[in-house]
Amino acid sequence: MTSHSNAPKRLGLALAVAAIVAAPAASAAQPVQAGARALAMDQARGLVASHLSALQGDAQDRFEARDALVDADGTEHVRFDRRYRGLRMIGGDVVVKSQRGQLRSALLTLRSTQRPSLTPRLSADAAAVEAGARFAGRVDKVYSNELVVYARGKQPLLAYEVTLQGADTRAHSGLVKYYVDAASGKVLDAQDLIQTAAATGAGKSFYYGDLSISTDQKSATKFDLIDTTRGSGSVYDAKGGVVSGLFDIFSTTSNATLFTDTDNTWGNNAVSDRATLAVDIHYGVGVTWDYYKNVHGRSGLAGDGKGVKSYAHTNFKTSTGATTGANAAYVDLVKSMFYGDGDASRNVGPVVGLDVAGHEMTHGVTAATSKLAYSGDAGGLNEASSDIFGTLVEFYANNARDPGDYRIGEVMRANGAAFRDMYNQAVDGKSFNCYPAGGFDPSQGAGGAHDPHYTSGVGNRLAYLAIEGATVPAGSGLTQAQLVCNGDTGIAGMGRDKFGKIWYRALTAKFTSNTTYPQARAATLAAATELYGANSAEYNTLARAWSAVNVN
Repeated sequence: MTSHSNAPKRLGLALAVAAIVAAPAASAAQPVQAGARALAMDQARGLVASHLSALQGDAQDRFEARDALVDADGTEHVRFDRRYRGLRMIGGDVVVKSQRGQLRSALLTLRSTQRPSLTPRLSADAAAVEAGARFAGRVDKVYSNELVVYARGKQPLLAYEVTLQGADTRAHSGLVKYYVDAASGKVLDAQDLIQTAAATGAGKSFYYGDLSISTDQKSATKFDLIDTTRGSGSVYDAKGGVVSGLFDIFSTTSNATLFTDTDNTWGNNAVSDRATLAVDIHYGVGVTWDYYKNVHGRSGLAGDGKGVKSYAHTNFKTSTGATTGANAAYVDLVKSMFYGDGDASRNVGPVVGLDVAGHEMTHGVTAATSKLAYSGDAGGLNEASSDIFGTLVEFYANNARDPGDYRIGEVMRANGAAFRDMYNQAVDGKSFNCYPAGGFDPSQGAGGAHDPHYTSGVGNRLAYLAIEGATVPAGSGLTQAQLVCNGDTGIAGMGRDKFGKIWYRALTAKFTSNTTYPQARAATLAAATELYGANSAEYNTLARAWSAVNVN
């Protein structure tokens, strides 16, 4: 599935937590009312200024508060982006945890107080050339090219952030962001900004039969496909518009029309009526909204109560320049989701399944909170988070036509296949089930060997083991020994509800843009401690599950 994230987001060490005072147990973080949010941010700004050493800070670092969560006991979690002498610091973001005006901890991935010289040896044009060589396809436009401090490695470097728009290739979409070392010209990081799921795939819906959906009545004979009960989320007909470069995206959204109806009956359970797939989408978005609100207390992707725009009947570019409906995407630039009609030649039905909606909307939650980068370890965690919550949404829906399972997009495949099997993603011959020594290389993202759709396999298997334990899924053909990477077949799962709460807390209050798998282990174990207690059964299950995917 897809996410377009505008923010960058590695590190092989354990999570850098500057513990000032031992943190007490806390109940789950909740969305913050405007006044409390402003107060939390203001207090945290003062703490940042007086605790620079805990933040690996320099006197010329500047911190910009972006998001806040407040626990029921008053514990505050405030996210800051960082600049150095005016330049954005990629990977310099931090979560400040405080209570009653006292700093409890700072979660960050920046490893050094060193700062680079801000005099580039390489020109902006030369950096664009280096990025273009990696793009390996027709470049139509250099969308942006600015100096930043790239801080996802061992030592911060001066780099150019270069965003290229051009032809889609087999490796990536037509919109890719690169970080190019301003001294050597080396490509440090490659991130696909249209983050597809390599997957595609409900009134009278196509997959879910006849449904009761919420619409907006304008008159006795005019109804709009707007869900006024869920932030006024809406569905538009993209009329085959393309999601590729920025021009395409803006053209598609500008030319799309809102689905309307005269009698409030939508679709005919078949693709011959264009509203049919819009019903599937409307249904999936609604279920996902309900899941996040009822289970985690979050209203809307950004926690602001606003619904999301969705576009049905979208096309996506292929490597040959042709178009296909075999995908779905979330594009953060326009805060919207796009769904394809499927592709019979690829054995993919309309990409409007429940787990697709859950997956894509979670990209929006991630973009609003941790901003996990879309390369390296962080990219795998980004994609895994969407698969995890897409799966939990499917279970939450409890729809007999699409029972909950740990297979992504299986309802959209007629041959029994799935886009990904969370417990055995490596069956595709490209993905990883087990975490490799050294982690994943950001420069091999965006269609490379460490593309986020491959590296997410580690997080997906971790989730399956933590939830279900070392239990062989029916029909998988696996043995218990093949489910784990370290021989530990005695893991007993904690269940979906507990794991979902742990992962949500980590994603929204602990992960930063640069979190690695080892750091995610530390962050989720910290979340398990806060929710269920130190050395609780949940903590121990999670620790064993992480070890079982070689994350120690």
